[in-house]
Amino acid sequence: MSEEKNQNLKWYIVQSYAGQEKTVANNIKQRIKANNLEDKMPEVLVPTKEKVVVKSGKKKKVEEKIFPGYILIQMEMNDNTSRVVKNTQGVTGFVGTNRKPTPLNEKKVKGIMAYMEVKQPSFQTSFEVNDAVKVTDGPFKDFMGTISEINPDKGQVKVLLTVFGRETPIVLDFLQVTKL
Repeated sequence: MSEEKNQNLKWYIVQSYAGQEKTVANNIKQRIKANNLEDKMPEVLVPTKEKVVVKSGKKKKVEEKIFPGYILIQMEMNDNTSRVVKNTQGVTGFVGTNRKPTPLNEKKVKGIMAYMEVKQPSFQTSFEVNDAVKVTDGPFKDFMGTISEINPDKGQVKVLLTVFGRETPIVLDFLQVTKL
């Protein structure tokens, strides 16, 4: 019996107001529980990825939404389950064709899940190539230079510094430089 039920469970995309995905997902979960539909709607997910943001010289981990304005729901689609989702405050509708919710391809769902699990946080910064910067830490402290490359995956910049009258490329951490 449970195998049969599992075959009816598919992943659907629900559209919500951007910035309210978590609240709307929690509202959906509460409505599922109130209607005793946990077996027909086992999972509600806001796909996020951990990211490191550098602000005011400090690293901070933030959860970034992979698909802003969208929530994934694993559910058995029928009039009752559909109504529970559609009548949830903040839900603007299902994503689909011809006004009919279209289930996501299972491979795509697995790909999204795998992407969410990758633990290498990427850095987000406001630096751009050719920005004038001042080194704030390390052996080149107080040197001025220009960014020639940015490596967001490592949280580093390559800065051209004038050392002994020569322009020298130096790789520095985002935290070691500040914009002028």
